Parts: sequence; C-alpha cells; structure tokens
Amino acid sequence: MRTVPRLAQAIGPCADRHRVRLLSAPAPDPRAAARAIDAMRRGWPFAIRGASGALSLLAVETADAARLAEFDPGMAAPLLITSGRAVTLKLANQAAAAVPDSPVMIARRPWLDFDAAVALSDPQLDLRVPLKGPYRAMPAMAPEAAAAALRLARIAGLLPAFFVRGEELGYRIDAAITPDDIQAHEDPARLRLVTRARLPVVGAENAEIVAFRSPESPDEHIALLIGQPDGTPPLVRLHSECLTGDVLGSLKCDCGPQLHAAIRAIADNGWGILLYLRQEGRGIGLINKLRAYALQDQGFDTVDANTRLGFAVDARDFGVAARMLTQLGQTQVRLLTNNPAKVAGLEAAGVTVMERVAHHLPPNPHNAAYLATKRDRTGHQL
Repeated sequence: MRTVPRLAQAIGPCADRHRVRLLSAPAPDPRAAARAIDAMRRGWPFAIRGASGALSLLAVETADAARLAEFDPGMAAPLLITSGRAVTLKLANQAAAAVPDSPVMIARRPWLDFDAAVALSDPQLDLRVPLKGPYRAMPAMAPEAAAAALRLARIAGLLPAFFVRGEELGYRIDAAITPDDIQAHEDPARLRLVTRARLPVVGAENAEIVAFRSPESPDEHIALLIGQPDGTPPLVRLHSECLTGDVLGSLKCDCGPQLHAAIRAIADNGWGILLYLRQEGRGIGLINKLRAYALQDQGFDTVDANTRLGFAVDARDFGVAARMLTQLGQTQVRLLTNNPAKVAGLEAAGVTVMERVAHHLPPNPHNAAYLATKRDRTGHQL
C-alpha cells in the first residue's frame, strides 16, 4: 500500500491490518517551505502536496534544457502558468483574468521545448520571440498544489511558471511540502523584534531604527520611530521597499519623494513611525518589478504589466505592518496614505486606523501616467 508522504507520522495501526487509523495531522513546517524556496532558486526540483494530490515541479526561470531533460526524460510534463499569462496567450478566456494568479496548465507537445517554455513564461519576450504552436490548455492537475506553487514562485521572486509531474500521470512523489507550510512561512505572527538603535536621519534627527525578521525568511523589515510618544496615536506611514525609487532616484514612480516627505511629515507631527516593508514591486520582488517596467516600456500600465506577468495587481501583506506595530505597542494609529487598501489591511489585522491622512505629492513628466493609473485602477485617493 502506498503511504501518504509527510503524513506517515499521522498513521497508526488498527486491529484490522487492511485499515489505517488517522491520529493527527502534522504541524505546518515553515522551514520546509524555506527549503523549497532555496531549491527553486537553485534550479532544483521540489514537490507540493495539496488536498487533491501532489506535484513535482521544476521552475522554468532557474532551469535549463539539461535540467529539464533530467526532470522529464519522456517529455510528458505539462507547463504550469497563471491564468493572467494564459489570457495574454489566448489560452484562457477573459473570465480567468479576474484571478490572474490562479493555475492553468499547457499540454506538452514536441515543440514545447525549454526555449518555448521560456517564451511562454515571460511576456516581455512576446514582441521579440514568435511563439510556436499550437498550444492547448488542460485542466490543472492537483489544483491546490498548483496554486501553492505559483504563490511560492512569487515569494521567491521568480516567474510563476513550472514544468510539472503529477501523481495522476503515474509518478510517485514522496517528500513534499504543503500549502499550510507555505502559509506558516508567510505568517506575520512569526515576525520578531530583533534589535534597535538610535539613527538620526535627514529630516528627523531624533529617530530610532528597529529591525524585525522571522526565523525562516531572509526579509528584514524596518521601523523608524521618530520623536517621542506623547499619548496620542502615532502618525504612521507604510512604505514598501523600492530600490529604484528610494536609492536610485527613479522618476518612474513617486516612492522616493513619498519616503522623504513622510519622514518630514512625521517629524513635523511630533511623533510617529515609518515602517519600511520588504515588499518590493507591490510584493512581486525586484526582478519581476523590472520585468513589469519592461512591459511598461511596451505600452502597458502598471496594473496590466503585473497581470500579464501572472501576478495579482497588489500582492503585499499589510498584516506584516500590523504585527510590527503591535510589537511596538501601537494598536491605534493615524495613517499617512492615499491607499484605502492599507487602511483595510491594518484594520483586518487588528490595528485601528483612527484617521487617514492624505499624502499628496506633485507628479513629474515621467510618473504622471503611473499616478493616474493608481487613481483610476487601484483606488488610490489622489
């Protein structure tokens, strides 16, 4: 009898040797998800088991033709992509675009080799690499596991595209992580305050930096406490990391000016907190954000660029910010933002937003269209 991997410890003997008795489900293991992320980024296969079966997966972005041949010598493994990408390839209808990060599989054909898979996975290549074909979408095997794999690709900062082998195709899959392992890895409750120090900054000399991290994630979130608590709710700004804007001074977005204006506004208020969240590119990572920039160069706006890549419009988790505030002893805040989603995210995680304070900055010729898209398509109150 084939046993269920990762559940071996949950199976106990019964009096009847032909039956098994379920004792308890294993606890989610965030370290298992961390190991899977590491494997994915190194181009190694890994496996995920969901409620309807398991998949062995090889990420297209970090693989090559030799690794694919080793993973799938029979050339039978279908390609897993997102519905957002499938819509742009005319392999799914527009209804699928409502959930752009849901799974779609493309049946393997002799012409779907590694190079073709790269072209299918990366929309910035659409204008340079003519697609061969035809291709046919097929129902996703083990859809829960497939959706979890796409989520894990985003967490790893990779394109959401995999070659997959499934149990329903006759493959035996032993060690596998679960969607619950991934959820545990991303759980804001695992975030801990690690260290703090005085840090005078331009615009706020009376400031203290506080660092947070979780045991399994390399991401380190930062709080900048400005001024001294005075018994009133702090003025708080949630600022998602933007290397291009914050460090390089990119004019494509308003992130750098927003960051520095927020520090000044909090200092002028007397006291408050700037949270610097490691959620680059609205949660898709630096490399994928640069891919979105390449699509914007082709004429797509920031929303369509993300969905063409196969990601949600905004994949950030503001529960991380709520956890940081709670650990700093702040459960009521005045929030410096134009984004109602930040208000809703904090409220949903147990932090009360007493007031939303507008944070308006003038546009420049390079970001005017970007700001208009934020206003018209993502609900920013500009």
